Amino acid sequence: MTRLIQLRNGNARRVALVEEPNLRLLRDCTSVYSLAATAISAGLSLSDTARQRVSQELLPYDAVYVGSSEWRILPAIDHPDEPARCLISGTGLTHLGSARERRSMHAHAEELTDSMKMFRWGIEGGRPEDGKIGTPPEWFYKSTGTMLRAHGEPLEVPAYGEDGGEEAEVAGVYIIGPDGNPYRVGMAIGNEFSDHRIEKKNYLYLAGSKLRTCSLGPELVVDAEFQSVPGQVVIERGGAKFWSKNIRSGETEMCHSLKNIEHHHFKYAEHRRPGDVHIHFMGADCLSFGDGIQLADGDIMQISFDGFGRTLRNPMRVAQASQPLVSVTSLG
Repeated sequence: MTRLIQLRNGNARRVALVEEPNLRLLRDCTSVYSLAATAISAGLSLSDTARQRVSQELLPYDAVYVGSSEWRILPAIDHPDEPARCLISGTGLTHLGSARERRSMHAHAEELTDSMKMFRWGIEGGRPEDGKIGTPPEWFYKSTGTMLRAHGEPLEVPAYGEDGGEEAEVAGVYIIGPDGNPYRVGMAIGNEFSDHRIEKKNYLYLAGSKLRTCSLGPELVVDAEFQSVPGQVVIERGGAKFWSKNIRSGETEMCHSLKNIEHHHFKYAEHRRPGDVHIHFMGADCLSFGDGIQLADGDIMQISFDGFGRTLRNPMRVAQASQPLVSVTSLG
């Protein structure tokens, strides 16, 4: 299994192979983006392309991970030249537990909501036979790469936000090749981070609840196993564990297959623009919000999945400024 990590030291960037307990720097490689572009151009796998560039330079991973090194961890993928050409999106109601969480927000027990209808459509048609097109999943726009944060960086509840809550997910990472075809670069741990309080008011507020920072990493798993992946979510408060839950992701835990999710994302021509990066969150199994937990400023959200490298940790920050009125100036 090949695991890559992006690093920054001042203005210098490097990519490294994870070789616990060390990181082995790659030669002439400043981004996963450029490494993937090279692999596509040469017709090679990303793993082989990375191993062709291994150097003798090693960094102790522990120091980098805890932030005591001059090197800092970057998101597992980004568009290094044009962050706005990194589209962050996601799919909801994919996991067998996701409908339970959504239903607890919006419905009485006897109601069959639109969300539950979509979930049932996924159960019935989200795993089509090879060569067939299945039922489309729920799809949402999250943001561009300007809202992407790395391991250790805070995720912010903006002044207009009502709440902030973790969404522990696995994210697919893609690059569109020069021929307009999508290439899956790998997968990474993600915290999709949403405003569940405003979503609870009405599920039609889902789009607005998504417009905020999210995190990815610290590692990109190039050849990830994604059948049934156990994981854990932990919320720390004041240096101690406040809440935790075991979770699962992967295709056997979902009502939509990975191929079906990928088809319905990339069927749009606008999502196949050569040179773009796509980060697609695959859905969450459970939320601390579903257990009545409200996160507070300074809480640390910790997400891990077996086989996906070291744990992703991000503190939550609540914007202290009030929301100003935004006025539009007419040019008429």
